[in-house]
Order: sequence, then C-alpha cells, then structure tokens
Amino acid sequence: MNNLNKTKIICISGLIIAMYIVIMFATQHFAFGAYQIRIATALYSLSYLFPFLVLPLALANSLSNFLFGALGIFDIFGGFIVGIITAGGVYFVRRTKLPAIFIIPIIIAGPALIVPIWLSGLIGIPYFALVINLSIGQTIPAVVGYLLVKMLNKHLERMKLNG
Repeated sequence: MNNLNKTKIICISGLIIAMYIVIMFATQHFAFGAYQIRIATALYSLSYLFPFLVLPLALANSLSNFLFGALGIFDIFGGFIVGIITAGGVYFVRRTKLPAIFIIPIIIAGPALIVPIWLSGLIGIPYFALVINLSIGQTIPAVVGYLLVKMLNKHLERMKLNG
C-alpha cells in the first residue's frame, strides 16, 4: 500500500463503491430476501488489505440500501453503521495480526447481529430468528471475502503494493 497516493486511493475507493452497487443491483432479488445473501458484502474483506476502504464500503452499503432497499431511512443509516463496523472489524483482524480466517466470522456477525436491531421491529420477526437467517445468508459472502483476500494478498505482495 506504500505505492498508493491520494489519487490512487480515491480511484480505488470509487471503483469499489461502483462494484458494490453493481453487485447489489445484479443480486437484489436475493440480497433483500429472508436470508439476505448479499454477495456484495464479500467486498468488506478488502478493508483487510486496504484500510482506507472502511468508509467507502460503508457508503456503498448505505447507497445500495437507498437505491434498492425498501425500508428507507433505517436501511440507509443502518447500512452505513453496519458497513463501518463490519469493514472496520475486518481491518481490526489485520491490525491485531489475527489469522485472516477471522474475516469470516466478522463478515457474518456484523450484519447478522446489527441489522435485526431495526429490522425485527419493522417487519415483526423476532430478533434471534433474524440473526439466524442473516447468519446463514452471510456465510457465502464471508467465505468468498476470505478467499478474495487470500488471492489478492499474494498478488499484492508480488507487486509490492501491500506492505
């Protein structure tokens, strides 16, 4: 990451936000369902490699909820909070030198424990039932995110971008 100047950071951030939105658009029919399989949340894992992506990922989640979600202000602000906490948690894994495999429970637990706080009241489903559903839905994106980090890290090390 030493080779990244402000212009590159802004460009990468914009590209990641755009990717998140495009993925959410393409997968919205199951990203907002009972299990909320949000493939786009796999991108949270990128904050492990690039900590500057914590805020852009939160903005991407918030924006995608604004564009495609049906719960209005709760999803917009809630999505931002979930994004900050989840992407920040992924970065915390790296910062504390925990094994990268810990990305998986972070990407599962962040949305699964936080989203039901407002969702249960809005749709009338008990908190813990939603936690279970969201945990199941987040499993695939969490594993994909971990694999993405493992694959990209090898390439970045070769290119000397991640140090």
